[in-house]
Parts: sequence; structure tokens; C-alpha cells
Amino acid sequence: MLEVFVDAASAGTPQVSAVGVFIRGEGHLIHWSEYVGEMDNHTAEFTALVKGLELAKGLSSGMVSIKSDSQVTVDAFEKRAIKNPKFKPLLAKALEIGDQFDFCFIKWIPDSQNRAADALARTELRAHK
Repeated sequence: MLEVFVDAASAGTPQVSAVGVFIRGEGHLIHWSEYVGEMDNHTAEFTALVKGLELAKGLSSGMVSIKSDSQVTVDAFEKRAIKNPKFKPLLAKALEIGDQFDFCFIKWIPDSQNRAADALARTELRAHK
């Protein structure tokens, strides 16, 4: 099973963001980050989810456990729906990729358990400020 930890960091006016993904399991240990530009934190969190799933898909088609400290992202993925139309395209992309795994589930975790992905996102954001 792959464990995929995802997080986003946002700051400034206008708000700019970066995402971080930490993957472990099945012989993999991956640290990945990307500056994603001008967007709010919720959009960045959904972007991190999509990026994490894309990376995981390249490694395995079996079981993946996504971990995020974004309650909005976790709830939307679990319910397969979100009211805010702004996030619907990113949620649809995440669900499309998630459905390609044999098993794909998501779990909310506190910030303290998501330090690796958080550090990746924050380091990437600082590099672009």
C-alpha cells in the first residue's frame, strides 16, 4: 500500500501557493513539491490532492491511502461532491484518478502528522516569494 501525504502552503497578497507530496510504501520514498502560483489555499489543497494521486498512479494501481490535513478536501473526496463550483473540476480530476486504483481512500490527519508534506510545500513557497 502507498501512503500519500498531501498539503499546500499559501501566503501573500495576491495569495500564491505551493504544494507538497510525500509518498511512502511499496519500496518508495518520494518527496515532491511544486509552486502552483496565484490561488487560494483551498484550491491549492485540491491541487495537492490531484498531484499526489497522479504521482501515486505512476507507482502503483493497487491500494493507496491519501492523508490530508484539509477537512474540506477530505470531505469532498469521501462524499464525491462539493457545493462550491470553483472546486468541482479539481475534485472531478481527483476522483477520476482515484477510481483507477484497486482501492483508494482518504483520511483526515492533524497538522502534526502531515509535517513532511507541509515542509515540502512551505519550502517551495519560500523559494518563490
